[in-house]
Amino acid sequence: MKTGLIVLGVIILIVIGGIGWAIGINNQLVGQEQVVNEKWAQVQNVYQRRADLIPNLVETVKGYATQERTVLEEVTKARASVAGITATPELINDPAAFQKFQQAQNELSGALSRLLVTVERYPDLKSNQNFLTLQSQLEGTENRITVARMRYSEAVRDYNTRLRLFPGSIVASVRGFKEKAYFEATPGAQEAPKVKF
Repeated sequence: MKTGLIVLGVIILIVIGGIGWAIGINNQLVGQEQVVNEKWAQVQNVYQRRADLIPNLVETVKGYATQERTVLEEVTKARASVAGITATPELINDPAAFQKFQQAQNELSGALSRLLVTVERYPDLKSNQNFLTLQSQLEGTENRITVARMRYSEAVRDYNTRLRLFPGSIVASVRGFKEKAYFEATPGAQEAPKVKF
């Protein structure tokens, strides 16, 4: 009888310990997922800042470079494409949707680069204070985008690593935690010449 109670007590302690361990792992995963979501929100924030600067930049350039209508239309179209994608936290759980979001952002970056290269042909525009201010803000925003994407990728790396480590992977699979998507380099980014803003 006494041995049975000891065995039962040990089993209860093991079960309680296992439940406590699983709760601890779950709480760590929830915390790391929140960090990823917070970093994702910052990425969205800086992309929105860039999108908000674009209409002012286009209007300023339009006054000087009316014959560059094609480049201006590309920028406007790319911005509309980006605005058409709702960047929710769920987006980072769907690799195909995330890829579409990243592609739209890359197209906008390319259109902006082409616009700024075009501006080089207009010395009056390059000396316009409004344009210079917008150009400086855009450059700062592009730097912020780079930093926000890097921080997001670091948070995703930590989260995805935690998901895959055993024995935490058991809790992750039972609780339905999914890996988050990373940003990828723009195709051909290694060969592309750097454009200064």
